[in-house]
Amino acid sequence: MNSTKYMSVAEKVKVLKDWKRFITSDFDKAYFTKRLYNHMIQHCSFIAHYNQAGFYGTYFEDPEDTLRFMKQFDWDFGCKSIEYGTDSWIKGDDYHDINTAMANAFEPYRADCYIRLKQKNKDIKLRQLEKLKAEIEGLD
Repeated sequence: MNSTKYMSVAEKVKVLKDWKRFITSDFDKAYFTKRLYNHMIQHCSFIAHYNQAGFYGTYFEDPEDTLRFMKQFDWDFGCKSIEYGTDSWIKGDDYHDINTAMANAFEPYRADCYIRLKQKNKDIKLRQLEKLKAEIEGLD
């Protein structure tokens, strides 16, 4: 990795470490650091969503949203920005090294991550279905 005007190699290494901890924690809010959030909104083609809590709520409270988010870091989906539809965030001059490293770091966890997120989504949908079923039965 290379230093840039706004980010040293040491800072890039810290962001990558935060990223790995976050994805391996099953997207635990405790590991969504301010440093990781700032990198995402400044160098990964995400908008701020008002603040760190708003960003986390947008992408990590609902597994469907997390699945969509993770496709940006998935080479099989072209690493295209989910907000802008381009891959310039991963091909840009100053931050392509850290952003590529983030996509590469996701690769070994990708299959398991998608399985877990899809299962969480299925569980949520089944609970919603059971709730609706109980409501319908109460209408009789």
